[in-house]
Amino acid sequence: MKLPGEDESVGTGLPVIYMVIGVSAFVLIMLFAIMKSNDKKSGGSDYLKEMQQQKEELAAAEEEEAASEEPERKLRAEDLEFWDMYPVEEETEGITGNEAVSVSPREDTKAVPDSLKDTFAEKAQRVEQEDKEREEQSRKEEQEKAKEDPSTDGQHTAVTNRDGKEEWVLISPYLTKNTYDFTRMEEKAGLKRYMENGRKISYVGVDLSKQNGDVNFASMKAAGVDYVMIRLGGRGYSTGQITLDENFKKNMDGAVEAGLDIGVYFYSQAISQEEVVQEVEFIVQNLAPYKAQVKYPVAMDMEFVANDEARIDGLSKEDKTELTSSFLEGLKGAGYVPMIYGDKEWLIKEIDLTRLQGYDVWLAQEEDLPDYPYQYTMWQYATDGVVNGVTGDANLNICFVGYSQR
Repeated sequence: MKLPGEDESVGTGLPVIYMVIGVSAFVLIMLFAIMKSNDKKSGGSDYLKEMQQQKEELAAAEEEEAASEEPERKLRAEDLEFWDMYPVEEETEGITGNEAVSVSPREDTKAVPDSLKDTFAEKAQRVEQEDKEREEQSRKEEQEKAKEDPSTDGQHTAVTNRDGKEEWVLISPYLTKNTYDFTRMEEKAGLKRYMENGRKISYVGVDLSKQNGDVNFASMKAAGVDYVMIRLGGRGYSTGQITLDENFKKNMDGAVEAGLDIGVYFYSQAISQEEVVQEVEFIVQNLAPYKAQVKYPVAMDMEFVANDEARIDGLSKEDKTELTSSFLEGLKGAGYVPMIYGDKEWLIKEIDLTRLQGYDVWLAQEEDLPDYPYQYTMWQYATDGVVNGVTGDANLNICFVGYSQR
């Protein structure tokens, strides 16, 4: 049975329910949207915080690394103003083309920092030290080169052997060296003179033998000759026979008459002590009439024979030294001044001069200036000279000792 008013109530209830449901759904949707929005905002904030933290950590790391390193000094423009290190003249003139340009010194140059001055000074000192080291190295290299080259080391002398070959021989430290200054040597009319303060302090000599034929001693003296060395005789280099020079007496008498100082020489080919005694006795015997006039030395001439064999070729250096010593001692004992005659090869290589230092030397070397290193008192410098009184080639000599004044 339907109560009164039942249909009306039912008709209005359903719309209300639907409205409530709709409102509830809308509220739920709004709440959900708000919650999503909050979630998004929360996530973005965290991301920004994380990025900010990483940036701060990176900056902190860079600061720490920079703090651990030495700060690099930066040069300023004014630090490069180092011109004040050098003196500046008041005005420097340069020329460009045909015009003169005046250059005034800088007025705004600034002082060089001490740190840069120190750097420049150190560099200059280093460069100077390097230059000194290079010079020292160069000097050592030159010395080493000189040691390897006997022609430049000052310790060797060149000797030309009789076969024409040249060799460098060590200069003996035990022999007296000559001290002649050949810048003081003069030559007049082909005759050499040794000068001192414009005055001749040497003596002009000529050595003579039968090879020169007849000699005009007066003309020779007038030409400036002071003394003669006359060949007395010699021993045959193959036969061994002793002979007197054919012109000995004639030459001796002519020299005495002209008032020339006189010395003599003998060509020795002795190969034994007995033969040396024979030669000395022969010399003393033939000089007896002229002993008072013989004031220059009596020389022993022992030498090789050119292009032939000689008796002495088989003698050793020791043998030749012994025979020479005996010969010279014999002459000394007879009251004469003994002398050794020889060329550079003979004196340096064929006899031992360290055992003959007490005797004067007559050097034979045909050169403008001799290079014999040891002491000598007489020098034969030409065998093809020209002098008045001698026909043909003349053997010219210079003597550095005034024997007649002793």
